[in-house]
Amino acid sequence: MKPEIIMGGGVAIFVILGIMAYVMKSPLTLISLILAFTISFYLLALPRGQKGFNERAAGERKIPPVVLLLVLISPVFFSVLVAFQGFVLWGSVVLVVVAIGLMLTFWVDIVTVPLAMMSGFEETKSTGGPGYFPTVSVIIPAFNEEKVIARTIESVIEADYPKKQVIVVDDGSSDGTLEVAKRYSPNILVLHKENGGKSSALNYGLRYAGGDIIVAVDADTTIGRESLKEVARCFIRREVVAVSGNVKVLNRQNWLTRCQALEYIVSIQIVRRALDRFGCVTVVPGSLGAFRRETLEETGNYDRDTLTEDFDATLKVLKTGAVVQASPEALAYTQAPRTLRDFYRQRSRWYSGNFQTFRKHSDVITNPRYGFLYELGFPFMLITMAVVPFAGLVVWGAAIAAIILGQGLFLAEIFVLFLLLQFFLSLLAIEMDGEDKKLLLYAPFFVVGYKQLVDVITILSIVKIASGMKPSWTRAERIEIESSLLSRSAS
Repeated sequence: MKPEIIMGGGVAIFVILGIMAYVMKSPLTLISLILAFTISFYLLALPRGQKGFNERAAGERKIPPVVLLLVLISPVFFSVLVAFQGFVLWGSVVLVVVAIGLMLTFWVDIVTVPLAMMSGFEETKSTGGPGYFPTVSVIIPAFNEEKVIARTIESVIEADYPKKQVIVVDDGSSDGTLEVAKRYSPNILVLHKENGGKSSALNYGLRYAGGDIIVAVDADTTIGRESLKEVARCFIRREVVAVSGNVKVLNRQNWLTRCQALEYIVSIQIVRRALDRFGCVTVVPGSLGAFRRETLEETGNYDRDTLTEDFDATLKVLKTGAVVQASPEALAYTQAPRTLRDFYRQRSRWYSGNFQTFRKHSDVITNPRYGFLYELGFPFMLITMAVVPFAGLVVWGAAIAAIILGQGLFLAEIFVLFLLLQFFLSLLAIEMDGEDKKLLLYAPFFVVGYKQLVDVITILSIVKIASGMKPSWTRAERIEIESSLLSRSAS
């Protein structure tokens, strides 16, 4: 990680945002950007990953705090003002719609990028902590994973950790998953149960787990040799109760999987780093995620009432006022969907499960005793997951209308600036992650193409949950990964 590239990328992002505000010729847009900067620097000044903020927020008052008002209400407030001023300046409804969409994008980037940059700078100065090796139980839930379970088990067995227990839970597979897992006995404990879903399999494994730290690893995921040590290192601080790993796409074989690879990198290195700074990482993924056993048990283990048991379990432990953080060095490589059909099935389950979980934990939005989850994490995720997708599609509809009406020059300028913004945002994330810069070739698709695909699936999932439809568990087709690709996760 090169600090000069991080600084250069961040400066470029802020310059582009400023140019966008100038092109829009709206003083209110500039004022909004300045306010967003102010919020970001205010957040930078707060204690990193400590419970003190939660404790000072404790209480039974049911009114939104200053931070929540600024983060959640300000973008909407300024969007309305910009819409009014924009209509006066341009006399065009469609350009006003574009301006509102831009406002939301500005807000998300300006609040998260400085926080992520500071995290990156602090990481370059860190020399690592002392060795800390609590007992660890790794649980691998598996259902019809015959093609991939062997390499997952081998990666966990080969992981360098002195005190680990490996448990594979076969959740009533109809293929050869159980037989493949049994080949690794007695080095691992292999359990078999009737099919009950992933949450059921994880809870079943917990009955036999003896570790102080519970690590969940998906059956299609390989972990790095040092990943368990990196996860354990985070638990030196007693207030840390859960740790998220750094999940990467292993099978970068076509346009879709490479776009997913870049999406993972940008999301983890920008958004998750920003939330990690306050100990408020909102998703400890099933691909590689760890929980302090006592906290997981106190909050009821894994529930079966949502399709995203990892998101649900994370919110439950955050609601205790504890700290949830991420480890950029705890690497995990997962298999991404290769076809649009499998991609839709996976994301439909993810997003439907997310909104089930949002609904389940909706009390967070009115209860300040939940600290940073209440003031920052939960509202931020609502904006990015529920508001931004709708805004994105509306903006593109307005843009098409503007072109038809002969107002395409303004849109062309904004489009070029958006491409540059996404390029430098991707560059910043890739540099902080030490990733392949060839993925920058796919940055334009996060402006046109891939982004709209994700937005449509997100909106369909929201409609599905809002209409009362019950989503079902879906999964992508598994394939055997070439040995050349597996070498990526061996380091």
